[in-house]
Amino acid sequence: MTEKSPANNVPAGYEVPKVWTWDKANGGAFASINRPIAGPTHDKVLPVGKHPLQLYSLGTPNGVKVTIMLEELLAAGHKGAEYDAWLIKIGDGDQFGSGFVGVNPNSKIPALMDHAPKDGGAPVRTFESASIMVYLAEKFGAFLPTDLRTRTETFNWLFWQMGSAPFLGGGFGHFYAYAPMHIQYAIDRYAMEVKRQLDVLDRHLADNQFMAGSEYTIADMAIWPWYGNLALGQAYGDAGTFLDVQSYKNVQRWTAEIAARPAVKRGRMVNRTSGDPSEQLHERHDASDFDTKTQDKIVKA
Repeated sequence: MTEKSPANNVPAGYEVPKVWTWDKANGGAFASINRPIAGPTHDKVLPVGKHPLQLYSLGTPNGVKVTIMLEELLAAGHKGAEYDAWLIKIGDGDQFGSGFVGVNPNSKIPALMDHAPKDGGAPVRTFESASIMVYLAEKFGAFLPTDLRTRTETFNWLFWQMGSAPFLGGGFGHFYAYAPMHIQYAIDRYAMEVKRQLDVLDRHLADNQFMAGSEYTIADMAIWPWYGNLALGQAYGDAGTFLDVQSYKNVQRWTAEIAARPAVKRGRMVNRTSGDPSEQLHERHDASDFDTKTQDKIVKA
């Protein structure tokens, strides 16, 4: 490793120790829930509703991927996709409850239990958003093409998102919006990478209506909550202006087309805990909940 002067480090004088130790106060906005060990911190049984599909999540981009897909499945006539969506408050540490860890040992949302799997056997747990989306696509035979080339292209872009979004969220988003200090090197590094990713998308969407071509697939549903939300200027405060998202015209076209879909509008509302109260449906147990149980109606009641 290249020799570096501690005087130029942030904070000034910082030297990398030979063995890292955990400083519980470090970590910025998420210091209270970040930790270097896995496993549960407390016992808590997860609730189970009336539908076979039980989703435990929060309206972050990774959570929204799955609620968009479930709402798209229902809109396409797959009645078996009815689901209960339970709110997991990650700021309160719900993801470290024993029941949640049993569904996802990685303690990250979203997590899904299918109590009526296709093989008729015991309930199936699914975690990691891409895995959940593939599982649902195969269960219902929807939004995942069957021909070799389009299917492969769908997977190409689905896993592009899984590999790329951490640079947007954990990299750019953290240092731009959540870190306890602004570090120019870190912001410049991740801003450059996010703009490169936006350019990748923009060039691809110049020749394709959707990510896998002319067909709307799970790749679009996975990418849109991250990059569409950024393109709408609704991520990390004024990050849209900072990154000049309006200059990516093909991304803007694709973002608007998907944003207009009724199922996407509903999916964005589920497990959402910020923004306009009329667009927050903390839990979803029935299709009628969108009309009767958003936060504006609950507060008024």
